[in-house]
Amino acid sequence: MKNITERHQLILQKLKEQGRVGIQELSDLMEVSGVTIRKDLKLLEDKNLLFRTRGGGSITNPYAVDRPINEKEFINSEDKQKIAKAAATLIKQSDSIMIGSGTTVFELARCLHPTKLLTVITPALKVGLELSNRSNVEVLQLGGLIRPNSSSVAGSHAMRVLEEISCEILFLGVDGIELDFGFSITNIAEATLNQKMIETAQTLVIMADSSKFGRRGLGRICGFDQVQYIVTDNKVSEQTVRLIEDKGVKVIIA
Repeated sequence: MKNITERHQLILQKLKEQGRVGIQELSDLMEVSGVTIRKDLKLLEDKNLLFRTRGGGSITNPYAVDRPINEKEFINSEDKQKIAKAAATLIKQSDSIMIGSGTTVFELARCLHPTKLLTVITPALKVGLELSNRSNVEVLQLGGLIRPNSSSVAGSHAMRVLEEISCEILFLGVDGIELDFGFSITNIAEATLNQKMIETAQTLVIMADSSKFGRRGLGRICGFDQVQYIVTDNKVSEQTVRLIEDKGVKVIIA
């Protein structure tokens, strides 16, 4: 049995090699109880050397942070543009789509140039403004209280409109994707609106760069059983893609 210093050194070494560690894995490796490992992880987290997660620890923060949209716009921007172009191919002959809020789905609005009339429903002001004078695009802007961080609406006004409409495809951005927890965002009010948007659409497409995997936001919006497609970049591991597709979701690598 290793002493506390040796255990901590080994935990940090494993984190450096793998990025994540599990309690059971460490318990078996060091022949100590799960309770002891949990105490070790707590001590290391108190020293800001790791983040505790459900069932283990991580070298990166697993919880998504609610950043302003103008700040998020510059994070992984090239990947977001590629994801948007790949997602746009799913529209095909659709005559109505819905675009949520966030910088990744905003890139989809930027690359939309339909040859026939397309109705776009959105709670996002930036999406509405981008498409308001676009040829062959008709915009239905959802109304309500505007959240400054996302420049998007949330609340009962938008919910009431959604009760009276339907659309073919919903394109959503998320802040977190976890195999156990599902899909989540950082704001509860927008999470509730997203849940209503999901009920309205026939097909759900999640657009998320690889940084969103293994994280979770405050508000869960849906599970994998409600999603048909995830469009992401090529930094997602093959194992993660395989586990997601085993759940019946098609993963498109941009």
